[in-house]
Amino acid sequence: MKITAVDLFCGIGGLTHGLKLAGIAVAAGFDIDPTCKYAYEENNDATFMEADIAKVQSSEISQFYGEKDIKVLVGCAPCQPFSKYTMRYRKNKVKNENGEKNHDKWGLVGAFADRIREILPDIVSMENVPELEDTEVFHSFIATLKESGYYISYSVAYCPDYGVPQSRRRLVLLASRFSEIFLIGPEYLPENYITVRQAIESLPKLQSGKKNAIDNLHFCSDLSEINLKRIKASRQGGSWRDWNEELQLKCHKKSTGKTYGSVYGRMSWDLPSPTITTQFYGYGNGRFGHPQQDRAISIREGAILQSFPPGYKLVKEGDTVRTRTLGTHIGNAVPVELGRAIGTSILEHLKECDLYGTEK
Repeated sequence: MKITAVDLFCGIGGLTHGLKLAGIAVAAGFDIDPTCKYAYEENNDATFMEADIAKVQSSEISQFYGEKDIKVLVGCAPCQPFSKYTMRYRKNKVKNENGEKNHDKWGLVGAFADRIREILPDIVSMENVPELEDTEVFHSFIATLKESGYYISYSVAYCPDYGVPQSRRRLVLLASRFSEIFLIGPEYLPENYITVRQAIESLPKLQSGKKNAIDNLHFCSDLSEINLKRIKASRQGGSWRDWNEELQLKCHKKSTGKTYGSVYGRMSWDLPSPTITTQFYGYGNGRFGHPQQDRAISIREGAILQSFPPGYKLVKEGDTVRTRTLGTHIGNAVPVELGRAIGTSILEHLKECDLYGTEK
């Protein structure tokens, strides 16, 4: 049987591309951000639909499925409301004076559940931050799926287990109307995790603030004179604690600043990278210093550490390259290789149900 997927909150296509590499055709991706359109369509042979998932009609999504398709609906609702940073302030920030939730992005998980209830796809996958598991909205999401007849499993995946050179953890939910479905087991062990060295060492060397002549995404932010001195004083896997006192910021000398040990740090060559955030291009925003070169990692390196293929196109030739936009696109993406693992899990499940890989 033909398997067709639609990707909600698709961004630039990390999850879509992973499904594609696994062997699942993705017909369309829906996202509210029009700046994702070029990268999504250019790399994925799929249609980009600019739409607010909270407002889009389910019929607009269903049109991309054939009548006899096995229908797969996947998505990653924006995770900022559920991040560690946001959850610290959850009790004080998510309700207004009437006791109602006032963060508009909280409702997107519910909107995803509504689309599932109305479309009733055969297979569902949702990927998000691990903190979502402890929220009321997540358990409401599960209740909606159960009421709609789905078998459900969810677990926190450690991305290096699936070939992502990045120590990211993500909550992965899978649901099926056929029978029980689970994420496949780890495909890598700690002794053969893909490292920063394996992922990016072969890229051309760069100086701070420079751009590679061939790849217009292999460029890095310019460092100030003081930050250049700081990174030169830093070691792999180290932090600002490696510096002489004159290089330290005022906040580092306060008790409250001593807990942020990873900022202004270099990555380690022979380990997976730290989590790639939307501001990975800034040396002071985390452990985003290159392991050896005196600079922050480049936009291309950030994409590769998110397991996008080295040739993944993000900007149309001739268009302005906007660092902040690209950082947001890359940092918010589902790591491609985790997407592949999700796709493989779906196909393995369908084989067990005798719905894929057999003559029918």
